[in-house]
Formats: sequence, C-alpha cells, structure tokens
Amino acid sequence: MILLTGFEPFGGDATNPSIVAARQAAAELRAAGLAATAVELPCVFATAPEALRQALLTHRPEVVICTGLNAGTAEITLERAALNVIDARIPDNAGEQPLDVPVVAGGPAAYFTTLPIKRMLARLHAADLPARVSQSAGTFACNQVFYTVMHELEGTGVRGGFIHVPATGPGGADPGQLARALVLAAREALDPAADVSLGAGSLA
Repeated sequence: MILLTGFEPFGGDATNPSIVAARQAAAELRAAGLAATAVELPCVFATAPEALRQALLTHRPEVVICTGLNAGTAEITLERAALNVIDARIPDNAGEQPLDVPVVAGGPAAYFTTLPIKRMLARLHAADLPARVSQSAGTFACNQVFYTVMHELEGTGVRGGFIHVPATGPGGADPGQLARALVLAAREALDPAADVSLGAGSLA
C-alpha cells in the first residue's frame, strides 16, 4: 500500500494543490494495479500528527509520501531532512502560532528521509518535470508532518518522506504534472534498491 497525504486548503484558498495532486496520483496508481490511497490532513498543529498516525494505523503502508504546498517555488521539491522544531511564521487554520517548540519532546534533533530522493530526482528530470532536492522542509506544518511520519516509521522498514509541490492555477504548475510526479516518485520508492549518488546539494 502506498499512502499519500496532502493538506486541506489553507489561508482562505479554496483548494490545496498538495491534496489534489495526492488524490489524482493515488487514482492513477490504482488504475495501474497498485494499492494506493490519499488522505487529507488538517493544517492544524494540534491535530495533524494524530490524523497522520490514524492513517498509518488504518492503511499499514509500505511507502508513505507526505506532500504540502510551497507557493514560493515552481519546482517539485524532494525534502531531505525534518527538524524537531515548530517555529510558525504565520498561524495555522485554528489560529495557533507555536514558536520554538519541539515536534516531539525529547525526540532526535532531525530525521532524514528514507525515500530514494536522488533516484526520484533523476526520474522526474528524465520525464522533463522541474524538480530539486531541498535540504529542509521549513518549520511550519509541513515540517511537523514530515518529522512526525519519520518518527512513527523509525525502525519499521517502511520508507517515508515529504515532497513539496508548487502552486497551480494561472502562471502556476499544471495539476496533472504534479500528480504524474507523485506517481513517478511512488514507483521509485517501491523499488527496494538503494538510492544513487547524484549531485543535488546547495550552498545555503
């Protein structure tokens, strides 16, 4: 089972490209004969982790790809590391804005993705999809979910990680391309082969 997650609409938007792409990708994967589902998470610090845990218990996935929106980029960003900190620049959908608190009290400072992000990057580039590796998922709700999923999957052998998708609509990305990118990423994640060594670092 492939579990894809995305977020509910945020900040007054009518839709969130992350859950739209996740749902379309899950449908395409099912059409190809693969077990897949998409779950919408609340953009609320107090409830998102438990919603994610319930999805993990319900679906018992072998691959988990969480997604969120990064409206500040035109690329699909494959996240490398989740930090054990919430430092919300803006309030969540419940109006809460936690500052300088851990995602998991006493947890490790960070977790690295267990998705083969370099193979994913190569696969997306081969499909002419704009993509890059990002070294940090920020300190907002996306990072909280990324850290939570890695904390829950620690020691299970289940691959998991986080992908940011760009905004859609006029001047933005094509929703179908975002779904296609998630399908390709999921297929790479199902392959148990080790990741490849591919330059995708950054100077900052």
